[in-house]
Amino acid sequence: MVDRTVTSVEIQVDGVSASDVIAVARLGAQVTISSASLAAVRKSRAVIEALAQAEQPAYGVSTGFGALAQRHIPVESRVQLQRSLIRSHAAGMGPAVETEVVRALMFLRLKTLCSGHTGVRVEVVETLAAMLNAGITPTVREFGSLGCSGDLAPLSHIALALMGEGECAEQMAAAGITPVELREKEGLALINGTDGMLGMLTMALADLNMLVATADLTAAMSVEGLMGTDQVFRPELQALRPHPGQAVSAANLMRFLNESPIIASHRDGDSRVQDAYSLRCTPQVHGAVRDTLAHAAMVGERELSAAVDNPVVLDDGRVCSNGNFHGAPIGYVLDFCAIAVADLASISERRTDRHLDKSRSHGLPPFLAEDPGVDSGLMIAQYTQAALVHECKRLAVPSSVDSIPSSAMQEDHVSMGWSAARKLRLAVDNLARVLAIEAITAARSIELRSPLQPAVTTARAVATLRQLGVGGVGPDRYLSPELEAAYGVVRSGEFLRAATGR
Repeated sequence: MVDRTVTSVEIQVDGVSASDVIAVARLGAQVTISSASLAAVRKSRAVIEALAQAEQPAYGVSTGFGALAQRHIPVESRVQLQRSLIRSHAAGMGPAVETEVVRALMFLRLKTLCSGHTGVRVEVVETLAAMLNAGITPTVREFGSLGCSGDLAPLSHIALALMGEGECAEQMAAAGITPVELREKEGLALINGTDGMLGMLTMALADLNMLVATADLTAAMSVEGLMGTDQVFRPELQALRPHPGQAVSAANLMRFLNESPIIASHRDGDSRVQDAYSLRCTPQVHGAVRDTLAHAAMVGERELSAAVDNPVVLDDGRVCSNGNFHGAPIGYVLDFCAIAVADLASISERRTDRHLDKSRSHGLPPFLAEDPGVDSGLMIAQYTQAALVHECKRLAVPSSVDSIPSSAMQEDHVSMGWSAARKLRLAVDNLARVLAIEAITAARSIELRSPLQPAVTTARAVATLRQLGVGGVGPDRYLSPELEAAYGVVRSGEFLRAATGR
């Protein structure tokens, strides 16, 4: 879970942590810059200023950019060069992206600028930090990044605000922040990074780690409501196939179902040989999701310690062009996570459907309705869930397999990582809605097993829904507000916290 007590984050030369990103992007934590970072910034800037005075052209310092890199720019035009770069590249379109995404963008670009490998001046990093601390959030548009030479358009909208242009000029003035006149290399350094896709990956992983644990909880509720067995979750069975995520999911299920009177009531007398896959294979599917998230987190951690720019200033003073701005490493895992989300949503929907089918629910009324035929119960809630799962499957189609060349074929292979990140955000929200519907359905099933009682943890989960105003079995009523209320507590993590105390 996120530590909500963090109020300040210091940027070090060697990068930041995922929790730092969450604190700044979502919790509004203040940003400070370490003295070591400021020293590194000054050192690399001295290298750039020496190159700026040299007769030999240096890419990004005294030349144009991309396909225009062959043109040597005279000294008197270089400020205009930086200004033109940012203005022309701030070409995004569509709806404004979320504030937390913009703050993550700003923070992660600041992280790289503070690495001492980009050659910007101290004024640039201090001004960007001041904008974050003042809560100034430039408008960044949905479309514009191909995830190759960094998130160029999104970062350009932020750099435009740093220059005192765009929609934030009045906010900058009100906060007493002096805009920056960009010098050699600085415009390029501000926009040549993978920060948007990395920020969205980092936040998605925080959300998904919570939601996969929530899925373990709703699955445990379904096992009880459907009179399933907990014996397939025993640790000695998981040890035979030693995937780490599987062991965690199975242990959660065993803990959530501990001493369940419902489970105990049929443990010795049940004539069924095996539960359906959507119950019996829960640890295998949920565990595979966990292992996917772990792999994505490993990639994210590497990126959080990286200095992504082109060209870069090396420790020995050389300035070198490179391809580290390419978004493929992040784009792949963003797509991998979307695939895992779709499958997690899919197995949740299959469990939900079993509750509603009288031929598979082991004695429950059709659609868990009060008066089947007169009442439809949760029939259409499952339709909604199925629609959400379908959307998750559509969003699982990978963006990173696509590439549309740009910049007169200079950027002839791009990652589409920004698009992968944007669709993963939608998939995460859809997953939370799917799990909310399973929770509502399983809660009804559990109550219909009365006088048998559920386990302590699952009982708290049911009580959380009831306290929220999500009702149980009864005559049909307007369901949408209850579904949205359940989604709210699932998405925030409160449902999991209330049931498990974690």
